[in-house]
Amino acid sequence: MTLEIERSPLTRGNMVHRTAQEVREDRRAAARRAEAALHILLVTLLWLVSVPFLLGWGLLGAEPQPGTLFLAALLAVVLPFVGAVIATRSALYFTGGCYAVLTLVMVLPAISMVRAG
Repeated sequence: MTLEIERSPLTRGNMVHRTAQEVREDRRAAARRAEAALHILLVTLLWLVSVPFLLGWGLLGAEPQPGTLFLAALLAVVLPFVGAVIATRSALYFTGGCYAVLTLVMVLPAISMVRAG
């Protein structure tokens, strides 16, 4: 008994040929995924900038405004959820799952932000 798996050498008849339409569909799918990744990056940057800014403004501003803290808490939960929706609709399921978990994790800080105001 031998451990080698013997295959016949590739011949022209054994190769799978892709049609031009399949190649175009793959390129379109790659372009959609790249565009979705850019949208998710934009939402993430907006989340990383706006929530700390609003939180600092609400806590350290000249006049404490409870509406500012509420808006910061709302954005802390909604923006990761938007990232999850964009990712799952674009077939980026692992990224969508990560953003869904991030959404659930951000619920507790959001509650504490609302209670602080």
